[in-house]
Amino acid sequence: MSEKAAGGGGGVKETREFENPYVDWNSRMEIYMEDEKRLIPGITGPLIENCYILLETLEKHLATDVDWQDTTVYTGAAGIALLYMRFLDSELEPGDPKGDFLQDALNYVEPILPSLCKRRISFLCGASGPLAIAATLYYRKGDHKEAEDLLRRLENLENDATASQSYYPDEILYGRAGYLYSLLYIKRKIPEKSEHREKCIREVVKKILESGQRNAKKKKNINKIPLFYEWHNKAYVGAGHGFAGIMYMLLEAKEYMSADQLNSLVRPTVDFVLRQHQKSGNFPSSLGNPRDRLVHWCHGAPGLIYMLLKAHEVFQDEKYLVGARKAADCVWKRGLLRKGYGICHGVSGNAYSFLKMYQHTKELRYLYRAVKFAEWCFDYGKHGCRSPDRSLSLFEGFAGIIYFLLDLLEPEKVAFPGFQL
Repeated sequence: MSEKAAGGGGGVKETREFENPYVDWNSRMEIYMEDEKRLIPGITGPLIENCYILLETLEKHLATDVDWQDTTVYTGAAGIALLYMRFLDSELEPGDPKGDFLQDALNYVEPILPSLCKRRISFLCGASGPLAIAATLYYRKGDHKEAEDLLRRLENLENDATASQSYYPDEILYGRAGYLYSLLYIKRKIPEKSEHREKCIREVVKKILESGQRNAKKKKNINKIPLFYEWHNKAYVGAGHGFAGIMYMLLEAKEYMSADQLNSLVRPTVDFVLRQHQKSGNFPSSLGNPRDRLVHWCHGAPGLIYMLLKAHEVFQDEKYLVGARKAADCVWKRGLLRKGYGICHGVSGNAYSFLKMYQHTKELRYLYRAVKFAEWCFDYGKHGCRSPDRSLSLFEGFAGIIYFLLDLLEPEKVAFPGFQL
């Protein structure tokens, strides 16, 4: 089950992924009902069944094994709340107790609100994620006063994120781009306009651009790009800590930039990232690292697809779509990971990149590939993968797999949690 790493890895044998046992899609395969905008019953039936099987297992363990000290969306209680909110929004069989899902979600986010760490600001690993989720839930419950109080706490984080001596990084998992996601998330979830929130978004975008320009100057522009970002002294490329995640979020916030900023700062940086493409279709984990090893959302081709497709949408240049297709082919070949089934660095997270490709191109090839990766996840624990440290969590464990299966039931509405808007 080993395979040779392509590109800069020098042909070194790796065993990071399983060989893909599935045949690829062809036009004779029936998987989707266009009129109803849903997968055929032969696919939706097993999806729903496995959602509930995994949910039953999850809830059995949650009854006795919740780490309330971990407040994050990534591995903590807030991630479980986000999963229950996804059930609330799902199109399952008639008679499902959706009212219970709202309370279930609140049960996991309410207890942690007093103990959030202000020193971390991102959606996935900081305070803004639980605050955004709780505000949305209270708003939907009809408690608009409580929602506004939480939104005020969320928006007040902007003062720290944009302070002149701010120590925050710019990336998604811990930094300003992750905080920007929280602000954009709230803008979509709670329709009331807020001038203060608009100001917060504008200021965070400005700070991310200024930080990138300042870093580029420090490096004496050796990479010949206008924006440069590092995390722990490494220039990461991928979605979790690197350029791809930051550029994607800036493109999602393009209305808060001038045309000049978009075309003279963001676009050249996106083009630079695209030039890091390896022969295999993958991307290196960091600049200067020639190894072709990681095919994860956080590092590698799966996370780059979001940036490239958004760039294609914004700039209307086919090279970004070509790059995304190459990356998607790499994920299909190498995306069944021995590391596990999770969202951040596992099979379900890789499958999300196919769903993004389907949404953008409407090509059934990519929807089929997502279905095949879902079928792999049905056999959870049977492939000999590593066991995650936090086996119940949204980004490493059970909760994330369930979230992915729910999303696959509605492929037109899919959004990678905590990242895609």
